[in-house]
This record gives sequence, C-alpha cells and structure tokens, in this order.
Amino acid sequence: MHGADHHCCCGVAFLTIFVETVSETASTNADVKALSLRGSAPEGFWLRAAQQTGGVGRRGRKWESPQGNLYCSTVIDIRRADPAPSSLSFVAGLAVYEAIRSFLPQVPMLLKWPNDVLISDAKVCGILLERVKDQVVVGIGVNVAVAPQVASRSVASLAAEGAAIDAAGFLDTLSREFESCVSLWREAGLAHVLKKWQNLAHPVGTAVTTSDDGGEKITGEFAGLDADGALRLRKTDGTLIAIRAGDISIE
Repeated sequence: MHGADHHCCCGVAFLTIFVETVSETASTNADVKALSLRGSAPEGFWLRAAQQTGGVGRRGRKWESPQGNLYCSTVIDIRRADPAPSSLSFVAGLAVYEAIRSFLPQVPMLLKWPNDVLISDAKVCGILLERVKDQVVVGIGVNVAVAPQVASRSVASLAAEGAAIDAAGFLDTLSREFESCVSLWREAGLAHVLKKWQNLAHPVGTAVTTSDDGGEKITGEFAGLDADGALRLRKTDGTLIAIRAGDISIE
C-alpha cells in the first residue's frame, strides 16, 4: 500500500490517497463494500486488482477483465450537504475523461449519458455505483492495455490509441482527478459538475435512442440534462421526457 498527499491548485488540501493492489480478486467493488460495512474504508482509499475473476458492470452485466487493464474501486462518504449520491456517476465519468485526456490530448473523446466515456466512438470504461449505508462505493474499469471483444459494441483501449501508460500509472492520475472532481461536486455543487459534463458530452440535438421500462424503444433528440442529471429527450412529436435510468445509443 502506498499513499501520498495531493493538493489542488486552489489550495484546498485533499485527503491522503491510499492505493492497495492485489494480484487477483473476484470483484474490487465487492471487496470495498465488505470493508465499508466494517467501517474500514475511508475516503481516499482505492483497491486495485491486477485481475478480476467476477467483475460486474451495470445491470449485472459481466465485465471482461483481461490482464493489463484497470480494475479499481474507491469510496465516498455521504455527507448531509452533498448533492444526491447517484450524481457521483457524473463525477466519476468526468474524472475518467480528464485522466484519459492527460495521456491522449488529441484523440476524439465524448462523455455519453449516464456514465460512459467514448474514445473515437468506442467504449473505453465502465463505472458502477453501489451504496453501502452512508457511503457510495465507486467501481471503475478502464481498458488500459486491451480492448476485450464485446458483442454488438465498439470497444477501445488506451494502448491502441497510443497512450504509453500501465494500469497502476493511470490510477495514480485518475485518483487525483477523482479527488478534484469530488471537491468540485461538494463545493461548487451539482449544477457546476453537470455543466462541465455537458460541455464534454454529445451535443444538444444529437439523435438518441433509449428503451422504456417495458423494453419499448424511444427515439428522439438529446435536449440536455435536468437539474438532477436526468437525460431530457425530445420525442419526434415534440414532447419532452426525462430518462433517469437505462442506457442510450447515439444515432
């Protein structure tokens, strides 16, 4: 385990960041959830596994875990004055985006609602939030070295785009970006985070498709975000609806 004090440019001291690395585990999120339940997962703690045998993505999907990619989880305390815990998905997405951008300054990148990061229109990371009492466990997987084959989905890796970084080195940058984004979320508020997110996402007017609870496809135009981060979709008949859960595809 190693730790380092990091400070942001505005002079606000961050918590000490501790990274613990294990060679293999079933799921870093499951491990950090267990630590959280015991009260032994402080903010600033990150668990990284060189390999995962039972990684899970959103909606219980299997998360492929080849050697060389980043599999990690951290934890955030839920404080009374904080924005809604679910909005940490935007914080995590922003942090991953900024970390990747520091290694790949020129490649086309896009944030996709609710928490995808795309490089050249291909998925490069997965983010999973799970609440444990008064904490949120944030799991992040990033294709650093390998882009695993995923049916019906374009997948990217940092290495294929030319980034010369390994998983441990990438996490060093990501953990600092994450602390910075959490600080912004707490101090400037969710509206500020959502504005920053929107500036890096698919533009208003982009054609998107999503599914309702019954699996019925809904197509329309992206019309920005609600104050709570819900996606506003303008249907072809002009009506505006808010999507609070689910996936979208960009047409």
